[in-house]
Amino acid sequence: MTLHPCLGRNAQPHLQKEDAVSTEAVTWAMDDAPMLRTKSGKPDTTARHVLQALAEHANKNGRNAHPSLIRLQYRTGYDRRTVQRALRRLQDAGLIVDDGRVQDRTRWKLALHVTRPASDWEDLERAEEEDREATAARVRKHRSKKSAVTDAEAVTETDADDVTEAGVTDSASVRNALEVRYVTHSASVCNALSAALTTNQPSEEPPATPMAGVGAQGAGPLPGAYNAPIDDAAFTVTDSMRRWAHATYPGLDIEHSTAQFVSHYRSTGARRHSWPDAWQKWIRDDARRVAQRHTTGNVIPLPTGQALTGTDARVAGWLALPTEDPS
Repeated sequence: MTLHPCLGRNAQPHLQKEDAVSTEAVTWAMDDAPMLRTKSGKPDTTARHVLQALAEHANKNGRNAHPSLIRLQYRTGYDRRTVQRALRRLQDAGLIVDDGRVQDRTRWKLALHVTRPASDWEDLERAEEEDREATAARVRKHRSKKSAVTDAEAVTETDADDVTEAGVTDSASVRNALEVRYVTHSASVCNALSAALTTNQPSEEPPATPMAGVGAQGAGPLPGAYNAPIDDAAFTVTDSMRRWAHATYPGLDIEHSTAQFVSHYRSTGARRHSWPDAWQKWIRDDARRVAQRHTTGNVIPLPTGQALTGTDARVAGWLALPTEDPS
């Protein structure tokens, strides 16, 4: 008789000579025994594993199973206390019964007459069917959203004349704000300026316009593309959007700003409720950055060799403006 190498010199062999692996006991432990549940209602897989290891040592009547705790640890991979707690749960559920002692080990009898209800299998089948139906519903919903995206040719364009309202900064004034103003020397500057001076006076903030939602549907996001990535939303810069941008910010490279806008949001995968509104904000921000760069160029040289910059240069420029003759 050869002993198992992991059990030591005085340990019992894997199975006693008169015993054999019982197909009946193992089949019951794997398929027919009731499934224990944890306190949270999930299957008690630990107890199930220990029961299967125990069944491998029982005869066809489910009796004479007396593996040591070390054997069950070796077979299941659980620590000693985990195996002991699992045996206790199986015993409390009536799936195993203490049937005496064999040397220093407990002999167990498996309750082969206790079987799980047929509804367990039916519940699993029903859950699987519900999961398939839910997956199919998600796929249908996703496809319907993509098919509902309005084609770019069908997008309603807003005429530029209808966009500009009373109180909105005229494009000409915006252009003048970004252009260079030529200030003529005046004696009122106390001879501080001896020649025609130039000062840039860009607007502090690009003018705001009530253009929210221009393009797409004229106001709001594309139908079926609510809160979608830029490609799924089929974002397109319409002619009315271009007219608005060129009229409001004539010094801005609209095509370059739009390419930067698309590349940024395509790389991040971000979602927006209204891509036309997001594009309009991007154009305003670009215009503001351009205006800020112009502001840093205010430099007025003085006859003394010094130079006025920033706010001083703007004030000097304003003082140098010729006043109207009251007569």
